[in-house]
Amino acid sequence: MAEDPAAAAAYSEDDFYCPVCQEVLKTPVRTAACQHVFCRKCFLTAMRESGIHCPLCRGSVTRRERACPERALDLENIMRKLSGSCRCCAKQIKFYRMRHHYKSCKKYQDEYGVSAIIPNFQISQDSVGNSNRSETSTSDNIETYQENTSSGHPTFKCPLCQESNFTRQRLLDHCNSNHLFQIVPVTCPICVSLPWGDPSQITRNFVSHLNQRHQFDYGEFVNLQLDEETQYQTAVEESFQVNI
Repeated sequence: MAEDPAAAAAYSEDDFYCPVCQEVLKTPVRTAACQHVFCRKCFLTAMRESGIHCPLCRGSVTRRERACPERALDLENIMRKLSGSCRCCAKQIKFYRMRHHYKSCKKYQDEYGVSAIIPNFQISQDSVGNSNRSETSTSDNIETYQENTSSGHPTFKCPLCQESNFTRQRLLDHCNSNHLFQIVPVTCPICVSLPWGDPSQITRNFVSHLNQRHQFDYGEFVNLQLDEETQYQTAVEESFQVNI
């Protein structure tokens, strides 16, 4: 670490890694009682699993914390000042930019098999069954998704064999039956069809991705007309109305 000698003396690289996902912290939050820090998403997921305990030390976590943990803004500021070594290529990167670096680090991708963003990658419009995508803004994506679902479940083309007209569940069953061991970098047609979908996002193991990310239809659980922050605030407000 470098840039700020005083800050560098007070922190080690381990302080910037989440103990749950073992990656550089993303939107770090801190527990009040034990002062342990996690990625916000990791912490909220752990709370759904463990209920009332800190994921690291099993200390108590308040009901309010479980719904809306406190941001570790001091640590976020330090992450903007200090650099660390990429665990694969050893390049010095600001901690707050480390996850972005992983998307372009070939050594990291080869080691951990994460998705990469390929510059200038273009996807044909028929890669998504009923999609008429022409722009990538969120508002346009929402309109496209609504058009796709207005007559029922959207359908998709399998990117591994080009067979078409699969619903999400049928595509999942088809790939598990016919392509389970086929590992080819492709774009997920389900992800692209969603309002936040990015047609340049490449999935290295499509079948594994389906099984991990698409076991349900997003439209049944998420109001796709609301942005992410509004949905988060709505979830927080509703959580206070539930006895935990």
